[in-house]
Amino acid sequence: MCGICGVVTNDATPDPSLVAAMMTALSHRGPDGSGYLVDHGAVLGQTRLAIIDTVGGVQPLANEDESLWVVFNGEIFNYLELAEELRDRGHRFRTASDTEVIVHAFEEWGEDAFNRFNGQWAIALWDRTRRRLVLSRDRLGVRPLYYRLTPNGLSFASEVKAIFADPAVPRQLDPAGLREVFTAWSTIAPRTPFVGIAQLPPGHVATWTASGFSSRPYWQPEFPAQGCEPGQDLEENAAGLRERLIRATRLRFERSDVPVGAYLSGGIDSSVTTAVIRNFTDAPLDTFSLRFADADFDEGRYQQLMAQRLGTTHHDVVVSARDIAEVFPDVVYHAESPLLRSAPAPLFLLSRLVRRNGHKVVVTGEGADEVLGGYDIYREARVRAFWARDPASARRGRAAELLYPWMAMNPSQAPAFARSFFGMDLDLADPAMSHRPRWNTTSALQSMLTAGLRAELAAAPATDLATAMPPEAATWDPLARAQWLELTTLLPGYILASQGDRMLMANSVEGRFPFLDPDVVAFANALPARHKLFGLEEKFVLKHAFRDLVPEEILRRPKQPYRAPDAASFFSGGTPDWLDDVLSPSALLAAGVFEPRQVAGLVQKARARSERFGNTDNMRMLAVLSTQLLHQQFIAGNPAGPGGPPPAPVHVFDLRERGTA
Repeated sequence: MCGICGVVTNDATPDPSLVAAMMTALSHRGPDGSGYLVDHGAVLGQTRLAIIDTVGGVQPLANEDESLWVVFNGEIFNYLELAEELRDRGHRFRTASDTEVIVHAFEEWGEDAFNRFNGQWAIALWDRTRRRLVLSRDRLGVRPLYYRLTPNGLSFASEVKAIFADPAVPRQLDPAGLREVFTAWSTIAPRTPFVGIAQLPPGHVATWTASGFSSRPYWQPEFPAQGCEPGQDLEENAAGLRERLIRATRLRFERSDVPVGAYLSGGIDSSVTTAVIRNFTDAPLDTFSLRFADADFDEGRYQQLMAQRLGTTHHDVVVSARDIAEVFPDVVYHAESPLLRSAPAPLFLLSRLVRRNGHKVVVTGEGADEVLGGYDIYREARVRAFWARDPASARRGRAAELLYPWMAMNPSQAPAFARSFFGMDLDLADPAMSHRPRWNTTSALQSMLTAGLRAELAAAPATDLATAMPPEAATWDPLARAQWLELTTLLPGYILASQGDRMLMANSVEGRFPFLDPDVVAFANALPARHKLFGLEEKFVLKHAFRDLVPEEILRRPKQPYRAPDAASFFSGGTPDWLDDVLSPSALLAAGVFEPRQVAGLVQKARARSERFGNTDNMRMLAVLSTQLLHQQFIAGNPAGPGGPPPAPVHVFDLRERGTA
């Protein structure tokens, strides 16, 4: 894992000191060393977290004749198999790294190489012969890649703060980006929260030359037509999933030259991956868990059950509301986005625990809910579709009371509210029917925006997120359409970004996700909906496939999503030192995002009873706090930091004396 950055121009060679400053801003992503390439019209940089070929895999790295150079953030897990195939085709390797496989694979297959990779990546390739830069991002957006286009060139980086290391880059929050966050919980690529900064969408490749810039998909999620799924036998599908998931987990655990640990949450997903590591590898295993001082959020009993059953060396961190408040500014700085939940903060503290125990890599269970039907939003959609077939039926309307059994105030406790809330937008023809309640609820945050900002957004109506769905989605099962929306919005924009890559790499830790293995995803997408969501039982086929490795108490426990204390973290038992500063009238006016009187009313309400806040007020409070911090850090302040040298040792490859390749 690493941080990558660079500048390409169609005239003079970029200033190497600028790229050095960009690398310094990415030091947390790669503290083990750094390197940069200087060529006519291009400077590429990288900060390294050494995991594979820790001695030889120095970047930037080139092919045999040095006509093609790469900087790379991520892992190509099938690099050994690809290297063997490429050697058979005449390619010569100087290292044992997965990075070198990238340049030879691109040399051999061009953009088709990306479909051959099993991994997670953000890649920048500099082709000296054609004077072009090629950017690529993995299928599902595990690794981030941002860029800024100018009339004379392009700058790119793993994080926005590195692009902002250039003092000439304007810094401004993008109202349209804020609207997306305050609807879908994150921006949707290529948009970001910042004016002029774009992100390469997952599954895309882009090319820059002096003639222009273009971006196109090399991969998109696919599902079969409803009723045309290739496999209908549950036992066969469970066996197929088990085989693929064991292979994917082993690949991510064994392909490393440093020790790999595992997150253990107490749910089925991490229990499966941890059990696979323990039962199908010979390596010792350290597991890491997140616990909460508040019993309403804590899953420690299930974590201990699994750790004891497997005999792992177990570590945990107990997080209090005060802990969340104290680290929240750091969390926003690394997330580089407004946040509607405090949930990334405990994960920041968990990755810090991993690093302090000497680990650079962890296997986690992210992705299982998206690809195997685990989210409550899928269950909601099924209940609402059942109701929509006969909206007048009182019996069908009561099905909503079956949702959220883990909540103290679940729908069965307030049936009238449940019917009014889940009964909205019951339109079976709507491809995004599954997500309308979430989007509508979240959109309520926009009422807190200033009048000027609301007017600006009204003049440029938002694009319906469902319009990006491919035409063939009309033939898919409703569950598949809901999964497509999760895979292309919340997963890359929030789960893998704000809760994933950013909180891990803030402490120089790489996450690996077996459930997002391309073979696992393709297999899961082709399964019949009933094998993923059986009635209202989520991840049915996964439970069936691993019922011998996971205790019954975990297999049969009610689905409990990962949650953390939200507004109460900042107001119960005192407030953090930074809070009054970012909520001051002058700070609110400077940011120009929220109406100060509405914020004052919300804060007064939070000081009185934040622990009893409902869902919308919690989101409002987190939206205000995180957006104000984002403005303070990235717009009013200097997000790239004070500067200084990039991580040592520094390797410099200056090609300017060699002429054109």
